[in-house]
Amino acid sequence: MNTAPEKHQILSVSQLNQNVGQLLEQHLPKLWVEGEISNLSRPTSGHLYFTLKDQNAQVRCAMFRNSQKSVTFSLKNGLQVLVRCRAGIYAGRGDYQLIIQHMEEAGFGLLQRKFEELKHRLNKEGLFATESKTQIPSSIQHIGVITSPSGAAIRDILAVLSRRAPYIKVSIYPSLVQGAHAAKDIATAIQLADSDNRCDVLLLSRGGGSLEDLWPFNEESVARAIYLCQLPLISAIGHEIDFTIADFVSDHRAATPSAAAELLSPDSQKILKQFVHMEQQLIKLMKRRTQNLHQTCDLLSQRLKHPARKLADQTNELANLYKRLFQSVTNKLEKKKLSFNLISTRLKANQPNKLITASQKDLSLFLRRLHPAIIQQLARFDSRFNQALTRLDAFSPVKTLGRGYSVLKNERGTIIKSTADVAVNELVSAQVVDGEIFCSIKKVTKNVVNSLVNK
Repeated sequence: MNTAPEKHQILSVSQLNQNVGQLLEQHLPKLWVEGEISNLSRPTSGHLYFTLKDQNAQVRCAMFRNSQKSVTFSLKNGLQVLVRCRAGIYAGRGDYQLIIQHMEEAGFGLLQRKFEELKHRLNKEGLFATESKTQIPSSIQHIGVITSPSGAAIRDILAVLSRRAPYIKVSIYPSLVQGAHAAKDIATAIQLADSDNRCDVLLLSRGGGSLEDLWPFNEESVARAIYLCQLPLISAIGHEIDFTIADFVSDHRAATPSAAAELLSPDSQKILKQFVHMEQQLIKLMKRRTQNLHQTCDLLSQRLKHPARKLADQTNELANLYKRLFQSVTNKLEKKKLSFNLISTRLKANQPNKLITASQKDLSLFLRRLHPAIIQQLARFDSRFNQALTRLDAFSPVKTLGRGYSVLKNERGTIIKSTADVAVNELVSAQVVDGEIFCSIKKVTKNVVNSLVNK
């Protein structure tokens, strides 16, 4: 018996890819996928194409240009990222791919970028400045430890302090050191320890761990609590290679909790050895000092004299001093007497009466010589005066006027020297020997001889 052939729905490749794409969009509309970037391509269109992979699989990805605004970091092969995407298919090749809508760094890369950004911002604000840090006191009696009371850090700190300086008092301010609520807990514990003001120094500490484990010490709230703390604060977080924001803000960083405890505590054994050495030096010094005092006493006892002998010596010394004083006074009196006699002899040789008589004779002689000299000098002065009068009279303008001459002046008082100095009808004055004559110019005639000479 013949059966009719079964009819099948036949799809074209394009239809198949279209159906698969619709299924993917319906069942996987929004995804979060984490993986490593590889085969990164940046064509001129501005879109990004790469492969997202893990240890066992990979998937093609595309991120269009208008979706790249959320990318604030540099993309490169090998970078671990977290993407929000939708699943789709590239119909032209039938390749399954992810269409990336948002991208951010994942894991260590994201935390490291946040760490660097916060570090740069706080440093710019001055929270890391050296001048804002408090000096660690040299003598410490009380330490406040901010840490987990059940962690390895507090055990290491207490062990070191017990060995090196058991007399130092320790107060523990318990706090979470890991997890989402740890940062707030740490900041609160710092504020509480600072407000108590019972400790000489604070120690913020925890054991080692990954960057994620230590992240509460990279939070801004913890950094600002450390910066505002008035007590000196030392950070001892993680291992020697671990650095947190708290390390940069704190007044001092210790590589490990044990290193911090050693920094804050003197070595008791070393101090004890120093005391023993100082005690030995002090004993030697006291023995030497005692010996010196004994020698001084022996010397003084040898130099000590009997009071009677000492009085006799002082009596002899007093007698010698008296003799020297008497001789000194006698010598001075003899010298004064000799000087007095010499002055008396000179005074007798030069009596005032004789000096006055000699001076009077000299004065009479000088007076007899002075009178003729004065008469002779006055005669010479009188002769010179008469000669000067004769010469002055010879050149006197009055004599010239007396011989018939006159001096003409215009109205301004200027002497007229030439016919050019006057004009017709001008008033002039003539100075003669016994007065002044006022005239009016009627005519001016020039001297012909003078005119020819001037020409």
